[in-house]
Amino acid sequence: MTSDEQLIRRLYDGFNQRDMEGVLVALADDVAWANGMEGTHIHGRDAVREYWTYQWSVIDPSVEPLSFAQSDDGSTIVEVHQIVRDLQGQVLLDEVIHHAFVVQGGRVQRFDIVGPSELKNVSY
Repeated sequence: MTSDEQLIRRLYDGFNQRDMEGVLVALADDVAWANGMEGTHIHGRDAVREYWTYQWSVIDPSVEPLSFAQSDDGSTIVEVHQIVRDLQGQVLLDEVIHHAFVVQGGRVQRFDIVGPSELKNVSY
């Protein structure tokens, strides 16, 4: 297991446990982060904090990594199983998608959702 894979696994664990500060410390100050709810990107740790604060106030997402691969450009591609529930526990979305991470100097510089995700089509 590479150091990037170890870092990314810790990020998923922290996200699923809602350890926001534990995850944010592993992101670059100016990180570019995919906003799956809107299909855009946000920039910087504070923006990620605001995004997750809002996201977790309206849905309960869980993302489990299934496999890891290196792309030609050096990013780490992660196949994930994503389940999104409403705050009462009803499943709104259950899908397998791919995430891409660019890690430099032990911190995530960029996070992308690769390919289609239905998250932005979920009613909150």
